[in-house]
Amino acid sequence: MRNLRIYDQNLLRIKKLKKLNQININPYPSEEYPINSNSKQIINNYKNNKNVIVAGRIIRIRIMGKASFLEIKDKEGFIQIYISINNFYTEKNIYHLFLKKLLDIGDIIWVKGYLFKTKKHKISVYAKKINLLSKCLHTLPNVKTDKSGNTFDSFSNNEKRHRMKYVDLIVNDEIKNVFLTRIKIISFIRNYLNKRNYLEVETPILQAIPGGAIARPFITYHNTLKSTFYLRISNELYLKKLLVGGLEKVYEFSRNFRNEGIDKTHNPEFTILELYVAYKDYYWMMKFTSKFLQKIVLNFSKVVKHFISQFKQITFFEAIKIYTGFDLSNLIEKEIRKICKEINVKIDNKMKKGQLLDQIFSQKCEKQIIKPTFISDFPIEMSPLAKKHRFKNGLSERYELIIHGVEIANSYSELNDPIDQLKRFKRQIKLYNKLESENMLIDKDFIISLEYGMPPCTGIGFGIDRLIMLFTNQINIQEVLFFPQMRLKY
Repeated sequence: MRNLRIYDQNLLRIKKLKKLNQININPYPSEEYPINSNSKQIINNYKNNKNVIVAGRIIRIRIMGKASFLEIKDKEGFIQIYISINNFYTEKNIYHLFLKKLLDIGDIIWVKGYLFKTKKHKISVYAKKINLLSKCLHTLPNVKTDKSGNTFDSFSNNEKRHRMKYVDLIVNDEIKNVFLTRIKIISFIRNYLNKRNYLEVETPILQAIPGGAIARPFITYHNTLKSTFYLRISNELYLKKLLVGGLEKVYEFSRNFRNEGIDKTHNPEFTILELYVAYKDYYWMMKFTSKFLQKIVLNFSKVVKHFISQFKQITFFEAIKIYTGFDLSNLIEKEIRKICKEINVKIDNKMKKGQLLDQIFSQKCEKQIIKPTFISDFPIEMSPLAKKHRFKNGLSERYELIIHGVEIANSYSELNDPIDQLKRFKRQIKLYNKLESENMLIDKDFIISLEYGMPPCTGIGFGIDRLIMLFTNQINIQEVLFFPQMRLKY
């Protein structure tokens, strides 16, 4: 019944659209409609009888005979519009027909008038002229809040909200604020890096070889080149080539694509900030990371201000011992596999040592690490692009930053030995089964670039979507993406 009522309301709006055309009111005009004020400016700088021109979406309508009230919403908030028949006395049909009968909640209008206060002291615009800019053909969710603060008829179904983000942004102001915060944080990061002489660069999204990470890629085909290409899973190797070319401090906000699962912290399309600095190591990057995140917190987040003031550091094997009770640092693959079964870690019989350790950490440790923690010194088997640890055999100079049980960043002292890198690539391919290894190719051009000499350097990848989740107190990645991937509906 409810869907039927909505269908009937939509038909009624289409009839109104036809009526507008019949009385020569264009429901979608093409002229420029300048404005000189918004709701925030009006309230903060109120002056009686001040002339204003505003525009926005109608969210409430109150018809009162010879006078009516509209409430419109613009980018800053809400403003009340007062309409009197006296201002349209030469066009009575315009008031009675157009303003009273053909306008709907959701329509976008342009209003020219002056400011005044009603008897209840509410700041309003006394309308002298109104133009319809865009007719809304669908009924907006009519969110109501009672005196006790209870909300009714809210647009709260998560699947609908994520599929129809445009409606979500119209009716749920808190969601709009999340995205405004996202935009401001990305702008802040860009300015922070630019002031420190980092160069923002762009690298290919279409790649002949999917490199820089272990992930299943999306595959496409280039008709002219008659070649298979992949949507990038990482931009890491390209940025390192730029270091070879002499650009010593580079970064990119990289849109990456991985043909894998969807959950609260994963989306097939996501944003990574990749950053590379010559002549530094992962110890330096650890200090940079803590200062960098604290700067963002000071500017944007009261939620985590107390929480992120101090960073812990423990090694990979220390974390496993803390959360499982087992010291795996000197065990061979067979012994680790036995412990996996003992502590109920789901594994595959084809998994090798590095993969087994990765599963133990992912399933038993990561989600329990709440306070900001650098997990450092990963096994060399898990870090094919990182340098061998200068002091500890079998380990790499790598760390991950975990906050609230989620990986926020991943960093290495970058491997720049072309001989060692080629060996590791070949070993990596052997570790994965046939289905996965079909899409794992060696980027020979990257090896050649290393042969020309890449300076010692460190790099880091920050998960931007996860950072925004942290700073806006969201638990689902879909809440910080304008258009998350959803299952197709037919």
